[in-house]
Amino acid sequence: MRPDTPADHVDHIAEAERLERTAGLYPEDAEHLLLQAAAHLELADARDRATTLYDRLISPSAPHPPENPTLIRALKAANLWEYGHEAEARAIIEGVRGTAPADAAPWVIVAEALEAHDELDQAHETFTQALTALLPSTSADAGAEPPYPTHPLLFGRHRVRRLLGAEHDVWDGLADRVHRSRAAAAGRTPVPLDELHDPKRVWALGSENPADLRAEIARLQAELGSYREALSRPFPVAVLHWPATELTELLTAYPSLSTEYPSHETHLATIESSLRELSTSGTPNLGIVTGTVPSYEAFAASEGASPGDPSLLPLYATTLAARGRAVGWPPEVGGGCWCGSGRAYGDCHGGE
Repeated sequence: MRPDTPADHVDHIAEAERLERTAGLYPEDAEHLLLQAAAHLELADARDRATTLYDRLISPSAPHPPENPTLIRALKAANLWEYGHEAEARAIIEGVRGTAPADAAPWVIVAEALEAHDELDQAHETFTQALTALLPSTSADAGAEPPYPTHPLLFGRHRVRRLLGAEHDVWDGLADRVHRSRAAAAGRTPVPLDELHDPKRVWALGSENPADLRAEIARLQAELGSYREALSRPFPVAVLHWPATELTELLTAYPSLSTEYPSHETHLATIESSLRELSTSGTPNLGIVTGTVPSYEAFAASEGASPGDPSLLPLYATTLAARGRAVGWPPEVGGGCWCGSGRAYGDCHGGE
């Protein structure tokens, strides 16, 4: 659990105290606010105070029962271990594993805590236990995409197995398939998961061998050069378009975006009117990018942001355009309408 505010632009102690005061004013929101406060305290290395907040949330005398006490205990365990209370942390972790949580977050936290403290066998066992509990036994062989919250479990298990030198198994194959799918949805060429989790790569920046450091710097410089070249290509000023089925899925998953999109018809009309206003104002090189929910969720994850944040939408549109996903507007004379209706543009939105 980490706060949304960038770590290098905030006084974490002051922010934690502000959140605690706010929690006192709004008891119904206290769990979310105090978890954010505890994360700030951890970042400020006031870990004893963070533990006090976790205890406050799961106390029997708390004004509201916690929505996810297992998650809070997992966060407490990870925090305790970081400031020397290893025995207590281990006991809590065993308790979390024993409850077999029905959601992925507590599993991820305790498994990564074990991994961070070089308990690789226990971390591997925890990742495996979580996937066995949360995914059907046939998931690894089936073609269906596993639920998004389980992706960190798949990736974490793959990473630990690479550190352990274990051979690939069906879960590793699923992790690789999910990794490629997410990269494709985001319009990226995926770096193979085996390369990302290569132990030599994972440890390279901590190596004392100058050759390792030079090789890693050269690789990063090459990747940065390719990225800059891609961004230097001209791309349109693009407006984001959601097909009807994608918009329905988006608003079902993230109702906070309904203010941006009152209806699909309004959404389409707004796209056309916005582009016409831009054209009238003299803005050149206009285009439309089409969003998908998996691509948008992957983009939000890469930005460390919530998909329900409306301010993320323009950045998503710009990124899709920069990756060459934009279709020029207006369509050519006689061409089909950009909305996907199958009608000519002049007989559809172009005739409005």
